[in-house]
Amino acid sequence: MSELKHYRTCVANVNYHLIFAVKYRKKVLDDVLSEKLKDILNEIALDKGFVIKTLEVGEQDHIHLFITAHPKYSISQIVKWLKGISGRILLYRDKDLAKKLYRGHLWSSSYYVETIGSTSEENIKKYIERQKFE
Repeated sequence: MSELKHYRTCVANVNYHLIFAVKYRKKVLDDVLSEKLKDILNEIALDKGFVIKTLEVGEQDHIHLFITAHPKYSISQIVKWLKGISGRILLYRDKDLAKKLYRGHLWSSSYYVETIGSTSEENIKKYIERQKFE
């Protein structure tokens, strides 16, 4: 059954499967950096008012997220927050990371997004959780 969220002006079930990659698919997201990234992304979600239900780094060069958000937030705004803030924080904290990346950009400018209906929610979560092992 879908998880309907009751907001002040609406009832909604807005879910996204989001994927974005490191610029030029550089394999820089090792275990340590992946854990830092996950913490940062969860802090961003908490601060901005949306929920990351599942997230996992795949092949050290991209990340999968399963997000639920209020309908007032566009997916482009959510992506802007996640990529912009996380990239800035990681590059500031880890000076060696910037040296591994061309012109100091962590994320590719593009992303993949898919809206998720309630029937496939569990399948998407399982798929994302398996990314770490592939």
